Amino acid sequence: MKNTTQAPSTKPDITFQVPVDYYKLDNGLKVILSRDTTSPTVVVAVYYNIGFRIEPKDRTGFAHLFEHMMFQGSQNLGKMEFIRLVQRNGGVLNGSTRFDFTNYFEILPAHKLETALWAEADRMKGLAITQDNLTNQQGVVKSEVRVNVLNQPYGGFPWLDMPQYANQNWFNAHNFYGDLADLDAATLEDVQQFFKTYYSPNNAALAIVGDFKPEEAKALVQKYFAGLKPATLPAQPDISEPRQEKEKRSVKKDSLANKPALAFAYHMPKRNTPEFYAMGLIDQILMQGNDSKLYQALVQKKGYTGSVSGGINYLGNMFNYNGPMIWMGDLIYDSNVPADSILAVLDSEIAALDKNGIDQASIDRALVKIRSSLYDNLTGTYGFGRADLLACFALFDDNPARINELEAEFKKVTPDVIKKTVSEYLRPTNRTILTVDPLAPAESK
Repeated sequence: MKNTTQAPSTKPDITFQVPVDYYKLDNGLKVILSRDTTSPTVVVAVYYNIGFRIEPKDRTGFAHLFEHMMFQGSQNLGKMEFIRLVQRNGGVLNGSTRFDFTNYFEILPAHKLETALWAEADRMKGLAITQDNLTNQQGVVKSEVRVNVLNQPYGGFPWLDMPQYANQNWFNAHNFYGDLADLDAATLEDVQQFFKTYYSPNNAALAIVGDFKPEEAKALVQKYFAGLKPATLPAQPDISEPRQEKEKRSVKKDSLANKPALAFAYHMPKRNTPEFYAMGLIDQILMQGNDSKLYQALVQKKGYTGSVSGGINYLGNMFNYNGPMIWMGDLIYDSNVPADSILAVLDSEIAALDKNGIDQASIDRALVKIRSSLYDNLTGTYGFGRADLLACFALFDDNPARINELEAEFKKVTPDVIKKTVSEYLRPTNRTILTVDPLAPAESK
């Protein structure tokens, strides 16, 4: 194997270090080991570098459909046997499709590490791709769309809707859940080609977090994954977004909603830039918690709404994506409140930051909040939060040790960087407004 082990950062202002042992198999599989003996459990997470963004055109929802297919059986495990295998060994499991990855994970008693690795390697090697399985899962996904979006008040608002309004590039702006006609049009050949192309070891990262012996874990990874063949990966499509130069406003009619709702979105800075980290702190200042400026202004002072939700990346967090992203907020409000009154409060709070800037004490408070959020994520769900970031940083940056650099990057943000970021990224011309019009005949976009 090609050893590319990276030592964690040793910057003196960071008190907690995540152990990171990173290497690659000869077939391209990225492997990250992070030992944690605080509980006798182990997380095995396999992340494939394929998500909503680059699914085939005219096959909206295909990446999500394929996530379902991964539980329909493999060479040595029949339909749904993967799930039963994990549960009967005292574990839990799940999978999900996101903007830039599809992931599968198991949390098991530590002594069942080999079971999880064998099972994940078995389905990476080959799925039971049959017409019966495809037809069945097309029906399951279509039912999911009907239940969660089409027949639900505020269905898809704003997490599914806003990217379609705020973005211009099809890869960022199509219906990620899937158009029902597109789901029906997926063929067995489509599924077979999708698996062959994207579910290969050189398009994946394997993260193991928990109570294990590193040399034993490496031997098991070598045993079950080293023999899998890599694929020829296609060129990545252009997923960039042009600079937005004019505010966009749209209305979605929703016959099932009983109150109006409003969402606003601003395009984010590029990942890993000073402005990216500044937006993380701005999010804490404006949006997160009852002490945030928008909560205080819209809920406590004006009483326009009972809560304000929002943040960076509604389908995860500000670290586990790899492309254009929006910072977004949303709220449901009383019908006697004009939408422009809400936007006036938003504009006022942003204008105050733009004009007056922010002092270091406020930045320090935001740092405390974001540090708390980061460590909650790293320690949550028996280590899955840690596995998630390690796998994403391996896939997107070829550097899972970046997990130990995040806090230091936020600490580099100065009041000047905050002010610069507000001026460029929270300008009205970089904004998209989407309102829900209730109790009206439902219309498509």
